[in-house]
Amino acid sequence: MFTLEPLLLLYILPFAVFLLIYQWVRAWSEKAAKRRLDDAVQSHMTEPPTLHPIIDPSKCLGCGACVNACPEGDVLGLIGGKSVLINGANCIGHGACKAACPFDAIDLVFGTAKRGVSIPVLSPDFESTLSGVFVAGELGGMGLIRNAIMQGSQAVISAASFLKQVPKTEDRDLLIIGAGPAGIAAALQAKALGLAATVIEQSEDLGGTVANFPKNKLVMTAPVELPLVGKLKFRETSKEALLDFWTGVINEHKPDIRFGIQMVSVEGTAPHFRVQTTEAEFCARSVILALGRRGTPRKLDVPGEHLSKVVYRLADPEQYADQRVLVVGGGDSAIEAACEIAEAQATPNVALSYRGEGFARAKLKNRKRVDALEASGRLRVMLGSNVIKISDDSVTLQTENVEEEVANDAVLICAGGVLPNALLEKIGVSMDVKYGTP
Repeated sequence: MFTLEPLLLLYILPFAVFLLIYQWVRAWSEKAAKRRLDDAVQSHMTEPPTLHPIIDPSKCLGCGACVNACPEGDVLGLIGGKSVLINGANCIGHGACKAACPFDAIDLVFGTAKRGVSIPVLSPDFESTLSGVFVAGELGGMGLIRNAIMQGSQAVISAASFLKQVPKTEDRDLLIIGAGPAGIAAALQAKALGLAATVIEQSEDLGGTVANFPKNKLVMTAPVELPLVGKLKFRETSKEALLDFWTGVINEHKPDIRFGIQMVSVEGTAPHFRVQTTEAEFCARSVILALGRRGTPRKLDVPGEHLSKVVYRLADPEQYADQRVLVVGGGDSAIEAACEIAEAQATPNVALSYRGEGFARAKLKNRKRVDALEASGRLRVMLGSNVIKISDDSVTLQTENVEEEVANDAVLICAGGVLPNALLEKIGVSMDVKYGTP
């Protein structure tokens, strides 16, 4: 017969073993997190490019739910029993960490103390400071495809509620500006609600920013409900496959989308807006701005930038076969373009110039891709360099106080876009620069 002490030992011993294993795993994980944080600091990878989490240490109990929920896998880590933003440059603004936290210790914010992000001032229902004008998608900071789709749909639902309170002054209820993920979702939601809506898109392509991605670029998203369609289940697919899917949706449901029309100004007030464009005047009772954040391509303003060999978008990397190419920029678009061109060339003739010390705004897989191509000699990476002159057959770069002339046939500038802040503020949409605030 068992006595009391051996019986207690039978229960206590497995618990003690479990506790030791748990403590060992936590200690090992914390050491790994510290190493990743040190690597991120040394590689200048701590600045998040978009919406990202901040953790309140007074609320965080170190359960690790946020770490496990992050789709990128290496953005958060546990150090000192608290969750820490380790590799901010890899954060894609998914928001899964906040949803997973059981202690409400996480807020999602834009910008940091070092780098501000300009965002329109919006109400909780996505209405701007100009009554009747709503903002959806990347312009409002929601760059992730899933988030842009959700916000485009929700902005139209809010606009529909607004329209019930104002007179029927125009035949068109909504004018949606932009045909990216947010604009497409907005158009479908408007059709689902029986609203008369028109979409105008300045380019000739559906998809907005996605359409400007390099050929065969992998696009990551997450399951999301698309109005009139149902759940969009793509997780990782090619740019072409996603655009084909959207084209099929548009062909099936036939929202009114007009391409090659650029917004010039917005005049009037609700419920009578007059939107001036490069083609005609469009009148509507409400407006959805789904413009994206790239705007007009940012130029370098250097001599020779007007030459025909200078472009701001990569259409097909194979067009640069056997050419000496310089790609300028430090974000994902620049890195992906440089890698696509380098991989398509038989003879290595591709250089990537960036003024920064590291690719802090790029995804981890893109940085690894650059490292591999550089190590193989197929891509020359020129950090801390600035283009100061472009000539017919060369480009002059400056690194610190040293100038270098590089033989060149083509220049691809991927330096982001100039946001339409002046236009937005002119029509009454106030902007706010976020420095690590919601």
